[in-house]
Amino acid sequence: MTLTSGKKLSEAAPGKLPRHVAIIMDGNGRWAARRHLPRVAGHRQGVEAVRIIVRAAGELGIEYLTLYGFSSENWKRPAEEVSDLMGLLRLFIRRDLAELHQNGVQVRVIGDRDHLDADIVALIDEAEALTRENDRLKLQIAFNYGGQNEITSAVRRIAREVKAGRLDPEAITPETVSGFLDTAGIPDPDLIIRTSGEKRLSNFLIWQGAYSELVFSDALWPDFTPERLREAIDEYCSRSRRFGGLDEPVQDAGK
Repeated sequence: MTLTSGKKLSEAAPGKLPRHVAIIMDGNGRWAARRHLPRVAGHRQGVEAVRIIVRAAGELGIEYLTLYGFSSENWKRPAEEVSDLMGLLRLFIRRDLAELHQNGVQVRVIGDRDHLDADIVALIDEAEALTRENDRLKLQIAFNYGGQNEITSAVRRIAREVKAGRLDPEAITPETVSGFLDTAGIPDPDLIIRTSGEKRLSNFLIWQGAYSELVFSDALWPDFTPERLREAIDEYCSRSRRFGGLDEPVQDAGK
């Protein structure tokens, strides 16, 4: 996709920048294949891209950044690749946690932890506890995450509250449901970016992304640079978000 906005990020109106940017990081395998490398090499390079984009998001003033790291469907991949991905998560937390904390990044991992190894869960708990009070950038990593599973789990918890008499079914609103999701307390993404040229959400934030602006980049994730992030934000800034309503009427200058 060619990003067509002529407006530069520096020219955006105050309040126009997205508070929350979410990214589907796609294309690691294809990046490796084009270089005749094993897939794990692409995933390792993808981790380097994560480091670069997290820093760039903080510098651009983004408040929330959510990265789709490992979907609940990725367990279907070869066991060796899944093991490599788990190892990269361990490495990322162990190697980068101190720097993230020093830079004021709050880390939160969303998704199902029941099938993760105990040491990974312990690392996640440590990262979240250490960075809980940080507020420069709130980084969410979606790991073993699937939007349909998230909504199903939320419905189960709501049903338990109703059954226990603590919640009136007639009082359930979209805000109620949002409060039972993994992302409770996090604003819905203003902008969802997907790399690698694929044009689908792949079960990512399907409740939260109901009114998100979507930008699809042809760049494979390891090649996604801060400049490409700025281009995607420029594209977002050029759009009018109506949330089902109408554009505000243009005032006649002669009146």
